Amino acid sequence: MFMRVVILIAVILLVRMQGAVAEAEVTVWMSTQDGEKQLQQEPALPLVPGRATGDIVLQVDPATMYQSILGLGSSWEHATVENLYRLPEAERNEIIKRVVCPEEGIGMNLMRLCIGASDFIGDPYYTYCDLPPGETDPDLECFSIEKDLEQKIPVIKKSMEYNPDILFFASPWSPPAWMKDSGELGGGRLKREYYDVWARYLLKYIQAYEAEGIPIYAITVQNEPNHEDPDYPTTVWTGEEQRVFIRDYLGPLFEEHGITALVWCWDHNWNNLDFPRAVLSDPEAAQYVDGTAFHHYEGFVEAQSELKEEFPDKHIYFTEGSVFRTIGATRLIAILRNWSRTYNAWVTMLDEHRKPNRGPHLASATCIELKDDLSVEYRYDYFMYGQFMRFIQRGAVRIDSTESDIRNFANVAFRNPDGNIVLVVANAGREDREFVVECLGRTFEATIPANAVATYLWTP
Repeated sequence: MFMRVVILIAVILLVRMQGAVAEAEVTVWMSTQDGEKQLQQEPALPLVPGRATGDIVLQVDPATMYQSILGLGSSWEHATVENLYRLPEAERNEIIKRVVCPEEGIGMNLMRLCIGASDFIGDPYYTYCDLPPGETDPDLECFSIEKDLEQKIPVIKKSMEYNPDILFFASPWSPPAWMKDSGELGGGRLKREYYDVWARYLLKYIQAYEAEGIPIYAITVQNEPNHEDPDYPTTVWTGEEQRVFIRDYLGPLFEEHGITALVWCWDHNWNNLDFPRAVLSDPEAAQYVDGTAFHHYEGFVEAQSELKEEFPDKHIYFTEGSVFRTIGATRLIAILRNWSRTYNAWVTMLDEHRKPNRGPHLASATCIELKDDLSVEYRYDYFMYGQFMRFIQRGAVRIDSTESDIRNFANVAFRNPDGNIVLVVANAGREDREFVVECLGRTFEATIPANAVATYLWTP
């Protein structure tokens, strides 16, 4: 009699457990390029036991793991900041909140800062130690971040209020003109005699920002070191030069002063792996380098995986991109599928004339547009980025998922620190796509419209 009772209880528990599994759900959010859906929550999908069948099957395997995610975000460069300051304080703060707040915005948690000026600025270009022609300041007595205090730093601090977990990395476009062989911010190279001064300049930048309560998580040595333009701040480096600078100057100086900010080399396109190879192949230089930063304007994304295979103990970061519309989401997925721990858009907010912008670029991928009447438009890209950034947590680990061979249809999967699984699917094609997802013996069926991005979240 006792055994019958035990068996009966066991059967009841088993039935209840199976029922709980059968009743599990997948929550869904979706954005469509036509604007009909903007991070809209869709009806939940049933997650049921079974094997997946169908024309498109996405297998998600949490046991096969790749890189962890440091953060996803954009930039607090001067153009964005200057546009924000055209608005009343309440409206300005609302935009900042909608950019970085995880609950009331899209949760950007990694933002790029400019060390001095980039080309996206309305005011004149500047560094933190500018001098009249012919003068030098090797002791950096004139160094000052005063120009950042009026607008830039308040925006950064406000974003820290709305998202206390936000991180910042910073990139320079040019040393002061007096340190360069061109004598100008546009073009030229850093003179070898000023390598130690430039290292101390970067040290003072980090210390000055930390004194303002803004910790710098990482820096790159130079934005786009293979690009030279006389009309806006640019500086040319070779991989060998950057290797020497990091190995003999910057790395030892940071170590001496207890600087915890990481160093990322390269910070340019996929088409020149010889540059980061020159740095990372030198053990003395590599000891100071956490990883390599990439942009996407030339070359192919597979370069990230190629470098990761060569230097598996060094991380991959994506620090500047201009992906936009749903086709851009498929590229963002490819960047994450090729070992990047980050994705950072470049330029968060411009006006409807693509300004302020003193350089040659259009930067059409901005998330937010300020109209002439000072109304604000949150563009499709804002919501597209939110499909990733609101749901993929810091520390999430990319897990294996089927790589589709269908053109303009892509996906990427993560396991968040809270244990939930996130699957982002982008359909940049002209037709709706039906597909089935299988994970750990359970499946769900879904349909994603043409030109749409969807995020699926469930507990394994």
